[in-house]
Amino acid sequence: MDWKFFGEVFVTLLVITDPPGMVPIFLALTGALPARDRHKAATHAVALALGVIAVFAVAGQTILDYLHIQLPALQGAGGLLLVLVALELLTGKADDPDQQSTSNIALVPLGTPLLAGPGAIVATMLFVQRADSTAQYVAIGLGIVAVMVAVWLVLRYSGIIVKVLRPGGIEVLTRIAGLLLAAIAVQLMADSIGAFVELFTTAHP
Repeated sequence: MDWKFFGEVFVTLLVITDPPGMVPIFLALTGALPARDRHKAATHAVALALGVIAVFAVAGQTILDYLHIQLPALQGAGGLLLVLVALELLTGKADDPDQQSTSNIALVPLGTPLLAGPGAIVATMLFVQRADSTAQYVAIGLGIVAVMVAVWLVLRYSGIIVKVLRPGGIEVLTRIAGLLLAAIAVQLMADSIGAFVELFTTAHP
């Protein structure tokens, strides 16, 4: 077991997934749900994110090459998904309990592209490319699992914040989360466009 490599993987992915920053968005999407459904959404989201990151760690570059997809396209797609969710939060559509589904919330945007987003996927793929021993591959696997456990713990116990904020506070938090999501989406798309421009200028100097 390469503990130094494990620490590098853990810290990098923890910073990218940003569990404390995920709490406002998670509460905005699940604040109106019963505690049991909120816990279920947290578990499903983390499980999906773990699965997606694991798949890309094992066969990410192969999948992208086979589909002729470049990483900037993945960033742009993630940005577009987040724009749709941000608009729902900002316009209040996410507050409608009839339109809310625990499984849908867990899949998009929590599981992906927020937890298992382009940043986490690319970082994991780069760590896999750097690894040159079984100990380092084990460190990557344990690092990913440790980060997902940390994220799950933060989301699982975010209900304490719900009790403090009450419905009025959750509504304000929802609008703020929508604004933050919109900013993340714009940044993802801007990075995607910048990467495509850089690729084009490199290919046609």
